[in-house]
Amino acid sequence: MRLTAYTDYSLRVLMYLGLKNDALATIGEISEAYGISSNHLMKIIHNLAKLGYIKTIRGRGGGMKLAGEPQEINLGQFVRQVEPDFAIVECFEPRRRHECVITPACRLQVVLGKAVQSFLDVLDQYTLADLLQDATRLKSLLHIERARLDADGAAIGPGVPPALGRR
Repeated sequence: MRLTAYTDYSLRVLMYLGLKNDALATIGEISEAYGISSNHLMKIIHNLAKLGYIKTIRGRGGGMKLAGEPQEINLGQFVRQVEPDFAIVECFEPRRRHECVITPACRLQVVLGKAVQSFLDVLDQYTLADLLQDATRLKSLLHIERARLDADGAAIGPGVPPALGRR
């Protein structure tokens, strides 16, 4: 089974926002972190906001954040909402159901249907919080907790030695 890039990127956006805790993130920031087109992310962000997974704040200093807690976002439910369909073979598509000559005697649809259901059953056992368990390493890989600068240009924040920010 393979998820679409759209679903993959949607999950990555949620992970990024989950790692930011309650801090706002921008499309540009997420685009840079993952190397994903900003235009593609705009469509994803719009859909995630429409579905109620994220909140967006417009204007200067705006951005987005999770609308709820990571442990409240069930992966199975999320994938069912975001993935366009689970037609992994043509006989799963109602409009093409009769194109395959063996359809009347084929058991493939039953077997693959059970496989898709098992896939979703496994996702139902996990939440976004489960994907964020190695938060420190994920934040490092995504460059989420870069040093912030104070008014004098000095680095501030957890784990930043005072001398690093001085110019």
